[in-house]
Amino acid sequence: MADPKIAVIFYSTYGANQQVAEAAAEAARAAGAEVRLRRAPETAPREVVEAQDAWKAQLEAMADIPEATAEDMDWADGYFFAAPTRFGVVASQMRAFIDTLGPLWMEGKLADKTFTATTSTQSPHGGQETTLLSLYTTAMHWGCVVVAPGYTDQSVFDAGGNPYGAAITAGTVDAPKRAAVAHQATRLVQMTAKLRA
Repeated sequence: MADPKIAVIFYSTYGANQQVAEAAAEAARAAGAEVRLRRAPETAPREVVEAQDAWKAQLEAMADIPEATAEDMDWADGYFFAAPTRFGVVASQMRAFIDTLGPLWMEGKLADKTFTATTSTQSPHGGQETTLLSLYTTAMHWGCVVVAPGYTDQSVFDAGGNPYGAAITAGTVDAPKRAAVAHQATRLVQMTAKLRA
């Protein structure tokens, strides 16, 4: 049987979610998956992005990573989503990408696949859980099998104990967070393989 195909889809304004996505992609490959690393397109007006040096620099830093498409979603057996929280829900850039998937959903091509998610916020109580739950609600509408990390590994506890998905508080993704992301991605690959067996 072919290796599970995992699409790692991220949106990153300042770099944390790109770090998460790259760690997830690396762990998924190590667990035996074929991986596509893709970024959600930027939808903010150019003048808004260019008015903030850090945002502009991040957009330039990930320019070589292909933008996510419906074809990537059709190709994959499982999904790892990483995106920041904005006002208690996922960033609008990720929502905009999700909203392009209606035709694929209508054809049933998002169903019976695995799905897990991570997020980042400015503060620990900035909407991490609500963002993850809202992404899982979308996955349930698609007919996906949600693969949350739960409390299935010590790394979850070491990273702050979020059973819904790794959650980063603004800044660099440290070693405990990377370990939790790696566990979550590995678990996604394992569960995807079981579902496809």
